[in-house]
Amino acid sequence: MTTSYDQRSLTEDVQTGNGARSAHTQSAHTTRPASRQTDHGQHPHARRDENVEARGFALYVGFDEVSAAASGVSLQQLVAALKETAEALVPDIKTHATLAIAPRGAGGRDVDVVRLALRDPAAQRARQQERQTHRRGVVIDFSRQRVLVDGQEVALTYKEFHLLGHLVEHEGETVHRNDLLADLWDEEAEGVPNERTIDVHVRRLRAKLGDYQEIVRTVRGIGYRFDRHADVAVKAD
Repeated sequence: MTTSYDQRSLTEDVQTGNGARSAHTQSAHTTRPASRQTDHGQHPHARRDENVEARGFALYVGFDEVSAAASGVSLQQLVAALKETAEALVPDIKTHATLAIAPRGAGGRDVDVVRLALRDPAAQRARQQERQTHRRGVVIDFSRQRVLVDGQEVALTYKEFHLLGHLVEHEGETVHRNDLLADLWDEEAEGVPNERTIDVHVRRLRAKLGDYQEIVRTVRGIGYRFDRHADVAVKAD
């Protein structure tokens, strides 16, 4: 199962204040994102092009609804506050806000999901390069909280990713089911399920790993073990 990011299906306008406002833009053939600038406004290695000019900027914010609620705000309130700040600094400024959404349980960092959903060219190029680099095999990327299988991101749940992560951290060792339960479940908040629950999560994880499901081995009567193969790469935080 792969996660596809498409602006038409994954974005919706955020209406704030007197309504969403957007600036008039030129066609895609005549506009393009500028290179990343230094704090002084000039790219350190860029030659100034007299034929182009900066017309604004895009700020990608990765922040899910659960995290927003935990901070006592909603995404809409955060958008409204950012718009108000911009308008307070530059009264005549025109702004447009877009909310990026993704399938529940989709992997990856929030900010990467946002950039892909809104079709940031740099993010799309990086994703394409990564697919070409990892056409075959499994990439377990802890820095981005995601897993790629043959260059395609698989949609692991929070529990599935951390189950795999726990096994990877104990590579080559047999991890008892009870240890997995203790690591993955908060007894006070969730209550600890029985060992059968671990078996169900492992079965679903293996199904998503497809042809590489054998990297998660069953040790009968005890638990599970992660065996790294030549076609498995692990990226640390």
